Amino acid sequence: MTTYQEEDYLQLSGIQHFAFCPRQWALIHIDMLWAENLRTVEGNLLHEKCHDGYSSESRGEVVISRGMPVFSREMGVSGECDVVELRKSKTGVSLFGREGFYTVYPVEYKRGEPKSTDIDIVQLAAQAICLEEMLGCEIKEGALFYGRTKRRQKVTFSNELKARVREAFLQMHEYHKRGHVPKVKMTKACNACSLKDLCLPKMNRRVSAKKYLIESVHEMGESP
Repeated sequence: MTTYQEEDYLQLSGIQHFAFCPRQWALIHIDMLWAENLRTVEGNLLHEKCHDGYSSESRGEVVISRGMPVFSREMGVSGECDVVELRKSKTGVSLFGREGFYTVYPVEYKRGEPKSTDIDIVQLAAQAICLEEMLGCEIKEGALFYGRTKRRQKVTFSNELKARVREAFLQMHEYHKRGHVPKVKMTKACNACSLKDLCLPKMNRRVSAKKYLIESVHEMGESP
């Protein structure tokens, strides 16, 4: 099994960008471009409320960990989980300094409502795979909590879903290694993309956003 060195790790959260649009992910993580819109600002505020650094607390037979750092040598990724619920059980994993065994249940917090796509689901599945590798266990379920509905959506981590996540990170590593930004593939989702103006899908499909911005700044500097 191939493993990655820590310096080659990708951001775990990037898989949500990649599942939404490989070009968006590449603009952010290869060309290092970013733009805020209302959705990203609201999402950041929700995550700030969810956790502020790593912390844990006990509620009965459940240990709640917030901002837990996670990684996977197999997938070459690192990041953190919004919330990981460690539920006391007859089976599961042992925790340092605590008696008994616990099942692992990751929870990801999102703004708005459940999406018609599965981009949030693949991000949560990526967290589960990291936790499985770190804790030496199998995680069958997790949940997505949406700020607008105030409800949890249960997610089952099938073998097919986990395989899709692993394949996505393989592609992401290949793009990152080559410094390759995929071409524009316009969809209805482009209108809601935070990088719409940087991607420039309608202006020129062949010019990279990074090159366009550099040339624009250069032209502004030469203007009288």
